[in-house]
Amino acid sequence: MLFGSKSGTAGMPRSSTPRVLGSFLLFLQLVAIHSLDLPKDYEFPATQLFPPVFTEQPPQKYVVYPNDDINLKCEAKENSRSWYMWEKDGVKFEPNDTRVIQKKYSGTLLISNINGNMKDFQGKYRCYARNELGTAVSNEVHVITEATPKWQKEIIEPIEVEEGDAVELPCNPPKSAVPPRIFWMNSTLLHIIQDNRVSMGINGNLYFSNVKVTDHHPDYICHAQFIGARTIVQKEPIELKVKPTNSVKFRKPKMMMPMGSTSNHLALKGTPLQLECIAQGLPTPDIEWLPLTSNMDPSRLQFDEYRKFLRIENVNEDDDGEYECIAKNSEGEVRHKYIVRVESAPYWINRPKDEIRGPGEHVKFTCDVDGKPKPKITWKINGEPVKVSELGPNVKMEGGSLILQNMKTSDTGVVQCEAHNKHGRILENAYIYVVELAPVILTPDQISYSAVENTDVLLHCKFFGSPAPITHWYDKDMNSVVSKDGFEILTNGSMKISNVHIEDEGIYYCIATNSKGNATISAYVDVRNATHIIIPPKTKRVRKGGKATFECIPLFDPNMKIKNMEWRKDTTIIMEDDDNDKYFIEDYLLSIANVQDDDQANYTCVAYSELDSVSRSARLIMLDLPEPPYNLELSAPQDTSVTLSWTRGKDNNSPIDAFIIEFEEDNFEPGIWHELKRVDGTENMAHLDLSPYVNYQFRVIALNELGPSNGSKPSDRFRTPEAAPLKNPTDVQGEGTKPSNMKITWKPLRGIDWNGPSFAYLVKWKRQSQNEHWKEKKVTEPYFFVEDTNTFVPYDIKVQAVNELGKGPEPDVFTGYSGEDYPKIIPENVGLEAVNDSTIKVAWLPVQKEGLNGHLKGFVVRYGAQNEKHTHKITVYGNATHANINGLKPFTNYSVTVHVLNGKGEGSESEIKTIRTEEGVPSPPSGLRVERLSDTSLALFWGPPEHPNGILTGYKISHHLVNKDHTDSFLLQTINDPNQQNWTFYNMSSKDTYRFFVYAKNSVKESLPAEIEGSTMKELEFPPVLNITVSSTDKCISFKWRPLDGLRNGEIRVQIRNKSNDQWQLHAVVNASDAEYKIRELQSGNNYHIRLMALNYSGFEEIWKNEVQTLTIALVDPPKGFASEGWFIALITTIVLLLLILLILCFIKRSKGGKYSVKDKEDTQVDSEARPMKDETFGEYSDNDEKPFTSSQPSLNGDVKPLGSDDSLADYGGSVDVQFNEDGSFIGQYSGKKEKEATGGNDSSGATSPVNPNITIE
Repeated sequence: MLFGSKSGTAGMPRSSTPRVLGSFLLFLQLVAIHSLDLPKDYEFPATQLFPPVFTEQPPQKYVVYPNDDINLKCEAKENSRSWYMWEKDGVKFEPNDTRVIQKKYSGTLLISNINGNMKDFQGKYRCYARNELGTAVSNEVHVITEATPKWQKEIIEPIEVEEGDAVELPCNPPKSAVPPRIFWMNSTLLHIIQDNRVSMGINGNLYFSNVKVTDHHPDYICHAQFIGARTIVQKEPIELKVKPTNSVKFRKPKMMMPMGSTSNHLALKGTPLQLECIAQGLPTPDIEWLPLTSNMDPSRLQFDEYRKFLRIENVNEDDDGEYECIAKNSEGEVRHKYIVRVESAPYWINRPKDEIRGPGEHVKFTCDVDGKPKPKITWKINGEPVKVSELGPNVKMEGGSLILQNMKTSDTGVVQCEAHNKHGRILENAYIYVVELAPVILTPDQISYSAVENTDVLLHCKFFGSPAPITHWYDKDMNSVVSKDGFEILTNGSMKISNVHIEDEGIYYCIATNSKGNATISAYVDVRNATHIIIPPKTKRVRKGGKATFECIPLFDPNMKIKNMEWRKDTTIIMEDDDNDKYFIEDYLLSIANVQDDDQANYTCVAYSELDSVSRSARLIMLDLPEPPYNLELSAPQDTSVTLSWTRGKDNNSPIDAFIIEFEEDNFEPGIWHELKRVDGTENMAHLDLSPYVNYQFRVIALNELGPSNGSKPSDRFRTPEAAPLKNPTDVQGEGTKPSNMKITWKPLRGIDWNGPSFAYLVKWKRQSQNEHWKEKKVTEPYFFVEDTNTFVPYDIKVQAVNELGKGPEPDVFTGYSGEDYPKIIPENVGLEAVNDSTIKVAWLPVQKEGLNGHLKGFVVRYGAQNEKHTHKITVYGNATHANINGLKPFTNYSVTVHVLNGKGEGSESEIKTIRTEEGVPSPPSGLRVERLSDTSLALFWGPPEHPNGILTGYKISHHLVNKDHTDSFLLQTINDPNQQNWTFYNMSSKDTYRFFVYAKNSVKESLPAEIEGSTMKELEFPPVLNITVSSTDKCISFKWRPLDGLRNGEIRVQIRNKSNDQWQLHAVVNASDAEYKIRELQSGNNYHIRLMALNYSGFEEIWKNEVQTLTIALVDPPKGFASEGWFIALITTIVLLLLILLILCFIKRSKGGKYSVKDKEDTQVDSEARPMKDETFGEYSDNDEKPFTSSQPSLNGDVKPLGSDDSLADYGGSVDVQFNEDGSFIGQYSGKKEKEATGGNDSSGATSPVNPNITIE
């Protein structure tokens, strides 16, 4: 046995080896020191015995006052089933005193105070809780007995001071183990008001920094409240006499408490620290505090309202140091320095903990404490001190630790660590419980573990036992998995399968074994396909303000329960917002609207299941126009060239394709920029060729796929020198505006091409093929007129640029013509040909140049139908010889002429030619009508087509039945006489309707048909009935009508449907002559839709429709009595109302001249001294002061005083001042006669005041 025999267990029966059924211990190591930790959710059986563990212990100090009992609690956990023993002053406490009782099955000690003498029980006590497994030791409690606190009788002489002096009033309360609470009051129990001048010190004395005459009082009384003794005692009153003086002198501050300039103060860690600084002086000094140690935290310092007291609630080591208080007034200052030394009673850093171990294991108890001075540590086992000289081979002490090795079940016990220094002591119990237990597997059985391929899966087999079990894993065939690749058994019993595959799926078994038995569980591994993204998002390049759409399509294992996908911007999850359309997520798409610079990011789609997740990312790149170049510089200047360089701006994610160099000049087009040159986007300079006589400035524009940037800031100005022109005008033309002139025009040169001042154009001309000299003229406008020319004559012309410095290069020669005139020639041999019924062809011979009088533009063909005034024309351009005229009317005569067209206009018309178009399709016959001849015959009548479009040859007629399944047409007759325009049909059915078709024919084609329907049936008047009325009962709806004359045998169909049915149902077929019909056996209170149908020409049509409701069956009311009639009730109500008004008027009249109770008013006048006080109040009035005195009005059934009461208002004569509130209540004051004693009974519901009896007045 490691500890030897356990103290106090002799003679007690020993139980069998402790059994812990179902206890949970965690196996941490197999080789080194094992530690069995109890699972949190484990509950031991109620019968399980444990070493004693205290639940209640006595305090370290216990003060007893007279009339107090002693109650020292000592309780251990019930599962220890402990018995208890007490020691007093180191000796077993076994008093033979009936006042001492120890609770049954408890260690709590009760000592009754019977005679008030408890001094015999003063001392130091300790409780021991024991059972067969060990002994626990309680804290040591110091029991102190005290008498009732009393102030010794003393004679206190008055204290006399002069006004302005300082004074200290001593308190010196009775001594006690528990300091009392001190407060100062006067004899009327009013507290002495404290402020910056008057304050109470920590010692309880009352200090006056300077006294005033108002401080003169005979009864300054110090009170001491002893909380434990439940009593307050007071000192004899102190009389303070203050002598007034007319020569109060100001004084510099002087310390009253503490005295001197320096004092030392000891503070214990964890307790509050309070320092005081009370000074005398006049004027009253102000107090300041300064922490003189640099590492102090000023926020921990607390001050009272007048800063006389500094307080730190919870002292720690950092509060050790110096503090200085300064008292100052207008006369000077005084300082006092506190030197605070912080020490500490022992306190725990790491307490020893209860331990449960298996046989052969080791345990280390650590007693880590601190304090100042350094505490001394002692160890006990089961309450017995551990002596180093008596330690066994398996027990070691190292520093503050106790090590127990190679333990046996008999080594179970309780260890005590106790530490003490001069400020106190602490003690902690910890037990070691050595047990042997069969293996128990804590992991539930038949857990299914799901994992995706190529990941790791961990199969748990959490176990415990004592000794520590060994675990083995087996597959479904009970083969060990140790030799399999990727399988690993961990020290905690779990099995790890690395890079799991489909073939690893199946059931596995974990078996835990020790010397006490074994335990088995099974687990299933479910291997699934990993989640994939089959279409990942792709990087998007989107223009600013545009829309970006990412697509991401995942593929999940079908057995996954969770199949979700989310989008992230960088690391932030994207959520759709109803108030913001920035993001839109639908199916596998993410759309981002109005892309801006802050939208540039990595966008990730995350597809996740309950087992895995996979993500793919793409970049959103916002494209924008490039930033403009900057830092433009000019270099290498020449007369007509310069080099321009620049620094490129940001390309905004789209490479710059080119740079555009633009120029602006301030002479010809100031403020307008023109493109000068383009260079590749990789360049940053350009050589510029310039024109003379221009004051240039340049700017550069960057160009990318989205477009051009803004222009850069302009460069400096660069002026080129003057020179002769280098260009001549282009697009030189000569055309006449009339037959006798020629206007020469050209495209003027831009100002930058003038190259110098006095710019002009030198115009030269001469007739072609004539031996003439050039004529010339200098002009500044871009045109010139040559006058007096012949009609349409060719000229050679040229235009040259000139300025002050010379002429431009020799110009090119161009051909021009003088003005044109109308053509004098006409087309010849005009011929016509009818192509079809709407087209004719016109042809003519080519024309000669002589007589054209201008450039041949083409020909105008004019045509018109015979007998039509309006003509049409078509124009053919060029030297054509034919044209087609389309869109003509069939079989119509047209007249045609042809005209030559030049730049001046049309010439004379050609010879008129006439032709007729071919025949076409006639229009349908007109005015088709049908006429009934009899019940079996009818006739058709029609007129000729409006447009025969040829020679009419006759008609064709066909017909078929209407509303039959077949629609075959029957050719009845072809009429070859165009003048016959009618036809009669015989043997027709009188019950059928026919559709007739009539066609017109000419020698070429037949027309579309004219159509009409007809029948031999006699026409009906519709509808056949008039004046339809309806009525209903609870089960029947009736209809009535008046039939038309001659239609009494017409058929009427009655149809019905209710609201729940959309289909009409035929209810009956009746004859119009019946004039009435009833629908019976209906449901009461239901709505029905009814309609009547009658036969019209082509079938049955609706003639009437309505919604009708059947009546509801009403319950028969019993006969009403006379009193229930409405007029009778109204009469009675009116009478009652009149009586009520009469009573109110009488009451008002009586009130104006009657009696009024003034008791309520008098009650409010009661002197407060006459009001009762609660017995328990002390110096305060009863809350009755806040409750108004009220008295109820006399009962109508009670005694009423006669109208001639002695207390009428007349008794008070003219001194009565009567007033009323808005509600009529009496608020007047009266004077005169004294109140008379009330005679008769008191009608008030409450007791009558002895001071204010009930009084009525008239």
